[in-house]
Amino acid sequence: MKEILTQIANRKDLSEEQVEDLFDKILQNEVSESQIAAFLMGLKTKGETAAEITGIVRALKKHATELPQPFDDAMCNCGTGGDQSYSFNISTTACFVLAAGGVRMAKAGNRSVSSKSGSADVLEALGINIAATPETLSKALKEVGLAFIFAQTMHPAMRFIGPARQALGIPTIMNLVGPLANPIDLDTQLMGLYRVELQEIAAQAMQKLGRKRALVITGPDNMDEAALYGTNTYTLLEEGKISQHSFTYEDLDMPKVELADIVGGDAKENAKILLNVLQNEASPYLETTVLNAGLGFYANGKADSIKDGVALARQLLADGSALAKLRQLQEVQV
Repeated sequence: MKEILTQIANRKDLSEEQVEDLFDKILQNEVSESQIAAFLMGLKTKGETAAEITGIVRALKKHATELPQPFDDAMCNCGTGGDQSYSFNISTTACFVLAAGGVRMAKAGNRSVSSKSGSADVLEALGINIAATPETLSKALKEVGLAFIFAQTMHPAMRFIGPARQALGIPTIMNLVGPLANPIDLDTQLMGLYRVELQEIAAQAMQKLGRKRALVITGPDNMDEAALYGTNTYTLLEEGKISQHSFTYEDLDMPKVELADIVGGDAKENAKILLNVLQNEASPYLETTVLNAGLGFYANGKADSIKDGVALARQLLADGSALAKLRQLQEVQV
């Protein structure tokens, strides 16, 4: 540990193997809280690399709870959080639309950290068992094409890192790791990230982790979702190549929606918003969901463009397919 901390202090990057070995020890409770905090703070000060992120993810996946049945075509659309936008649960609402479009969604998430209602909170309010067994999750992925993967249940060893993160009280490399550490080996991914400057590093980590196609999105005002005002910036991993792009609501011929129009509330309020959207009730929430689901279809490769993805999302909300996915999940993930 002393050697690693010295290396970080000298602003030298760590190898993927070094970080994976260290995190194996952390996840077996063999490293002190103060050492973990020093490690996390050191990486933040030095600047995180794709190799360091990948090493942590590989260690976490080794210690994660496994599902009895493997899936090789799953996608996740969870983000890092931490953008302080207090928006409704955008990616959680969009995941039902994506599943309705035939994308197998292993939707990872957690309880609220920086908002009033995290994905786990809102789904729990809708009667979905967020702490379902691996067997139930496999059944949901197979029969519904959608399951909620609760971080606390699937990554029990993360409890050894929690105290150090809480003591630091600031975002660290673990905020980047969370969306990438899905215990299911993802085929494609849409990742929301609240720091544009880290998009390429996140995409490089996804490439190392074997994603066939992925998109990292940062909205205006550093939102970790796409929004219908200002400029959205994204990094695309496609056929082994990484490229940067941007778009606005005008590029997609969509209405302008200000951030103030999509603010959410507590779990009960956000559950009502989610239901209203899936019932295809016109609102700023619906438009924002359509945008992010459309982006998900593009990230997955189901749509050839974001605009085509948006059109598909509208259709699936209008014909009730997205709402049907919620009803199915409520029956299976119990």
